[in-house]
Amino acid sequence: MSLAIFDLDNTLIAGDSDHAWGEFLVEQGIVDGQVYKQANDRFYEDYKRGQLDIHQYLEFALKPLTRFSTEELKSLHDGFMEAKVIPMMLPKAKALLKKHRDQGDFLLIITATNRFVTGPIANHLDVDEIMASDPEMVEGRYTGGVSGIPCYQDGKVKRLEEWLKQSGHTLEDSYFYSDSHNDIPLLEEVDHPVAVDADPQLLAHAEAKGWPSISLR
Repeated sequence: MSLAIFDLDNTLIAGDSDHAWGEFLVEQGIVDGQVYKQANDRFYEDYKRGQLDIHQYLEFALKPLTRFSTEELKSLHDGFMEAKVIPMMLPKAKALLKKHRDQGDFLLIITATNRFVTGPIANHLDVDEIMASDPEMVEGRYTGGVSGIPCYQDGKVKRLEEWLKQSGHTLEDSYFYSDSHNDIPLLEEVDHPVAVDADPQLLAHAEAKGWPSISLR
């Protein structure tokens, strides 16, 4: 059994679920529209440049979760999936997942986006496991804090190394699919790195390394 690892945003789906969740909150009138949108857009641009302060961003992104019960948040997320995520789904991405599933590979999504946003998306895509930035919960409610290492840039490598020790999986004959230069540290670790609809920085790196580049769009 090989490990097939996938980034989520702009790789398996045609958009960024984190940014889309912020847009959804604005559209639902849950946050201050203008202020929140400006901050959400600014953080997303920082991410695309590889300059995101992940702790600052998670503080911003997780704060709205503290206002609601888990039942209320589930209802909100159901609406988010229908309005924002389902339209981002890519038939070619589902076919790629099926190909690895049929080969007997273990399917793992590893994403910087927090688990509240991404967990239900991973369930919809029927992967075996997801590794994400984990929001802290105390007595069944989100605190706005982060539990453990955020799953971003070299943090993905650290989190994966911890998971490999615990799970018994290895990186022998492993795959990682990503669109982002932020994931170069992890792409360098696997046997089969694949650039997917890559940003310019990753595309240049992949070409220099001789890595395959594909599109799922």
